[in-house]
Amino acid sequence: MAAEPGSDYVPSPDEDYMNDRQLAYFRNKLIAWRESLLEEAQGTLEGLRDSAHHEVGDDVDRATREADQALELRTRDRCRKLVIKIDQALARIEDGSYGYCEETGEPIGLARLEARPVATLSVEAQERREIKERQQLNAY
Repeated sequence: MAAEPGSDYVPSPDEDYMNDRQLAYFRNKLIAWRESLLEEAQGTLEGLRDSAHHEVGDDVDRATREADQALELRTRDRCRKLVIKIDQALARIEDGSYGYCEETGEPIGLARLEARPVATLSVEAQERREIKERQQLNAY
């Protein structure tokens, strides 16, 4: 039985890990998140287009508008990268590797996937990676 969009199903640790219902739940969650990000991006583009047609009088106003636009574009770039991660997570659902750590092959865990559905590492593997990165930074 697949989780239907809008249903009140929430994956439980009492079930088989990454069963069809859990995979459908995360697929729906990822798709909804992706659609939301794309709608926001479209709104940003329309806002930037509209603001380009309105010339602001003085240098301070123009500088403020340009700073706002630069911030919005950086935010959009982060969203674009997140959409790529969502697409990769959806591909993992299709190939059967979703929910498993890319380093250890162990389950990532429902709580972590609920908090970060695009996660590719277990908490332990993520912590090891962060410690290694900090050690490399401190070595310089």
